[in-house]
Amino acid sequence: MAILKISLLVFILSISMYAQWYWQNPLPTGNGLSGISLTDSNNGTVVGENGTILRTTNGGSSWISQTSGTTEWLYGVSFTDANNGTAVGYNGTILRTTNGGENWVSQTSGTTDWLYGVFFTDANNGTAVGNNGTILRTTNAGDNWISQTSGTSEALLDVFFTNVNNGTAVGYWGKILRTTNAGENWVHQTSGTYSNLIAVFFTDASNGSVVGYSGTILRTTDGGDNWVGQISGTTERLMGVSFTIANSGIAVGYNGIILRTTDGGDNWISQTSGTTDRLSDVSFTDANNGTAVGNNGTILRTTNAGDSWVSQSSGTTDVLFEVSFTDANNGTAVGYNGTILRTTNGGDNWISQTSGTTEWLFGVSFTDANNGTAVGGYGITLRTTNGGINWTEQISTTSNILNGVSFTDANNGTSVGYYGIILRTTNGGENWISQTSGTSYELRGVSFTDANNGTIVSMLGTILRTTDGGVNWINLTSGTTERLEGVSFIDANNGTAVGYNGTILRTTDGGNNWISQTSGTTDALLDVCFTDANNGTVVAENGTILRTTNAGDSWVSQTSGTGYDLRGVSFTDVNNGTAVGDNGTILRTTNGGTSFFEEKVIDEIPKTYRLSNNYPNPFNPSTKIKYSVPQTSQVQIKVFDVLGNEIETLVNEEKQTGTYEMTWYTENLPSGIYFYQLRAGNFVETKKMVLLK
Repeated sequence: MAILKISLLVFILSISMYAQWYWQNPLPTGNGLSGISLTDSNNGTVVGENGTILRTTNGGSSWISQTSGTTEWLYGVSFTDANNGTAVGYNGTILRTTNGGENWVSQTSGTTDWLYGVFFTDANNGTAVGNNGTILRTTNAGDNWISQTSGTSEALLDVFFTNVNNGTAVGYWGKILRTTNAGENWVHQTSGTYSNLIAVFFTDASNGSVVGYSGTILRTTDGGDNWVGQISGTTERLMGVSFTIANSGIAVGYNGIILRTTDGGDNWISQTSGTTDRLSDVSFTDANNGTAVGNNGTILRTTNAGDSWVSQSSGTTDVLFEVSFTDANNGTAVGYNGTILRTTNGGDNWISQTSGTTEWLFGVSFTDANNGTAVGGYGITLRTTNGGINWTEQISTTSNILNGVSFTDANNGTSVGYYGIILRTTNGGENWISQTSGTSYELRGVSFTDANNGTIVSMLGTILRTTDGGVNWINLTSGTTERLEGVSFIDANNGTAVGYNGTILRTTDGGNNWISQTSGTTDALLDVCFTDANNGTVVAENGTILRTTNAGDSWVSQTSGTGYDLRGVSFTDVNNGTAVGDNGTILRTTNGGTSFFEEKVIDEIPKTYRLSNNYPNPFNPSTKIKYSVPQTSQVQIKVFDVLGNEIETLVNEEKQTGTYEMTWYTENLPSGIYFYQLRAGNFVETKKMVLLK
């Protein structure tokens, strides 16, 4: 028995992490990065667009995405050691961690002004600055933030302290403010410029540098009593500056510019960054080791004082328009300039393939792991029969742009495009035959469920339908004049079309009748994919992802983690799906995109099935749910709204004997009453919880 207890104790220490949608390209993220804080050559944190927080503990060899609990843009971050850090951003957002970012807790800033910069001198004392001359001060690690008088209404963009008392803030129109008493008084200094000043760095109370618009660099050696303009050699906007000692420093900015000085700024020398992306911030831990971050998820690393910079980001940033998976592992994405990416392991790796064209590819359809077709600009049609190892151009009989393609087997396929063009093949594209659409509109999306039954969507709510493989196309009544972008049918009768202004249309009779559904958004919906009659996902502009598990009776917004437009989506089953879009974005889910939650096993051996009350309750934005399984069972935990609509499936798998506790995060759900239900064996129990925002 003693041996049994020991083995159980080993088991209970395991922790499982369940992500919602996670980045596969570019890596570690494609979101814009705005701020960085390094505490030593190994430990660093980066923040940015859409609540992005990345963490490294190995000098950037790997960056791990952390859960911020917000979708606000985070602009500034400051760590005083490997554990204690604070991030600030839009709408007065302030986040705090005391365990290296494993958990980020929202703090009350008392303002909705955007906060751009933050600096802590120790774990307790810190200052944040932002719009409208906002200055906030804490002396207790952010438990309380007190507003200070800045004496200006101009936006303050950065702040730096050399000790608890001495600090400098900079901002628009050449504003420089100085305090020597922890912000009780802020004194305006003469900068000698009206350029916007974006970043400030001091090595001690006397020596500091400021950078900003039009290549502006200012230098002081007397704590700011005098600021002297330096020659940067550029007119690019400079966004970040970091010094390791009084004389040695780096400045970064637009178009990938990196400037280096070793004489206190008397001379600034341009370095090769290897990128044209805007660099937003830079941080050095010693004279040699530094990191710069910027747009499109750019992360650059140097270990030799900037003599060379190595990208820690990977993957394409070309826009991806469409993606097609045939099973959970095998998928292909297409996009700008003939881009074709291929994965055979569910997107853990995406390999670039040679398309043989620089035309934009807008559509792709695979029927199995080997056979696929891509279409695009100027009637380009590409075919592969070996999983993309070789792509062969086919004669499409048109020079019009082709927007979409749908194959039901290796031979039968249809492509659609500009000016009402419809092309049909019954031999894998060896021959493409033009069909009569009856319209001159640009045809956007196409979906066939078998060789005969297919649907096309277009401008002004146009929906075309065929039941004879395109010999005849019938114009259906959609009930809308909105532009329709995507369509998905799972059989001859059940289908969904999506488009501009959040339009979602549903049919259960092959399109004879279309019913408008409530999407909850006015975003342009760009693609849709259903795996069965009930489960479907829509992707849209601004990173919007919508999910239904009840055939569209209700659509729930999911957290994508990006603000980039998402243009294509492909699911092979209820759980496994991929979305693609602007900036090379590839997002992946293996749990249907349900809300992020963590689950751990507790040191308890239960005797009965049990579902405990969630806590806290009411909650925002997360709550804990504990349940017990006395024997190995197939366990299902679902969440429903007050009308009984299924919102999410949190657990649907076999569980070993044990007591489990999960933390469920609900950033995108509205306030209200929800019910969570445990089903295991013959046991069923339901409890109520309240989300209060």
